[in-house]
Amino acid sequence: MPYAMTNDGVKLYFEETGHGTPIVFVHELAGDYRSWETQLRYFGQRYRAIAYSARGYLPSDVPEDPAYYSQEIAANDIVSILDHLSIEKSHVVGLSMGGFATLHFAFRHSDRALSLTVASCGTGAEKDREAEFRKGLEQAVTELGTKGMTAFVERFAHGPTRVQFEKKDPRGFAQFKQELSEHSATGSANTLLGVLAKRPSLYDLVDEMNAIKTPTLLLAGDEDWPCLNPALLMKRNIPTAALSVLPNCGHTLNLEAPDQFNRLVGDFIAQMDCRAVAGT
Repeated sequence: MPYAMTNDGVKLYFEETGHGTPIVFVHELAGDYRSWETQLRYFGQRYRAIAYSARGYLPSDVPEDPAYYSQEIAANDIVSILDHLSIEKSHVVGLSMGGFATLHFAFRHSDRALSLTVASCGTGAEKDREAEFRKGLEQAVTELGTKGMTAFVERFAHGPTRVQFEKKDPRGFAQFKQELSEHSATGSANTLLGVLAKRPSLYDLVDEMNAIKTPTLLLAGDEDWPCLNPALLMKRNIPTAALSVLPNCGHTLNLEAPDQFNRLVGDFIAQMDCRAVAGT
């Protein structure tokens, strides 16, 4: 099985397909490398498409120590994938938790990015909701420790920003739930504690956003309420950002609306590649 080794000795499982300019896909809290299968098939026809499971997500390593999980580490793990595959620069596409990792990757490693796609990013970011958000994370961690993944999945998968997916595509939603149920309870709890609960609010990162020069595509669903205002915040403060809001969509855009998602991301990346060739 293909693994990349991180600087702190964690093995990250990845899959890739296709040839050409690389694109790395970074998954959400409720996903793993399998969440990007539709994108691997689509983009793999023209690009070198790569998806990996974050630390804590099988078949990647699941460190028991919460100290092995943080927002900074999640961003650096993207670099570990690039280094392992001897990729100097790549397009990076992240959704939700993966969108946060992609954004922080840009803060720290902008020289390694050809472009950024930051989708469904912003849950818990609004300052007046921070305490409520962290309290919910603590409750989820307790639930994972006492009841395991089954109870967590039933509550999390049917949240208000995911019911749109269930209504549109019951079969796809059932697969999403099944794959989520196969996650490690330890890895999920440590990710909630180390990454989500401790990451800074987007509203505290405006100066870092102002400094981004990498072309950036922001995507949000119009029914993903926790991410709409943060998307506007990023649009206002990232000088190179374009924003697209997908109609009648919730949180899991790449699964819920794969055709729209692939078209928007594909057109954006193609445009950036053309500019690179033209030297603009």
